[in-house]
Amino acid sequence: VQLQAFGGGLVQAGGSLRLSCAASDGATRYYAKGWFRQAPGKDREFVAAINYNGRSPDYADSVKGRFTISRDNVKNTVTLQMNSLKPEDTAVYSCAIGTGKGLFRESSLYEYWGQGTQVTVSS
Repeated sequence: VQLQAFGGGLVQAGGSLRLSCAASDGATRYYAKGWFRQAPGKDREFVAAINYNGRSPDYADSVKGRFTISRDNVKNTVTLQMNSLKPEDTAVYSCAIGTGKGLFRESSLYEYWGQGTQVTVSS
């Protein structure tokens, strides 16, 4: 399974970006999906996750109220809408597909990973 992420870039603080990720294999369309990020010199951290039917999103406290995760099971895509961006949101963002249909924060529960897309927020 290959994941292709789109939508990263450079934006000023307070601005918005929309990340999308498409999976190549239709067999994973109902699996859990998530977004993680890694800033320079820091460990990868959980950002958001969504379960198989899209009704139970979960967010890291640092992005709650600003980011929205959604999915399209027909297209087998997952999207992260990021609003009110802050400089501390600067990182490489990666999408991932989990090992089941639930809601996962642990990166070890994700089997497939995208290559990552850079998000840079200037102050």
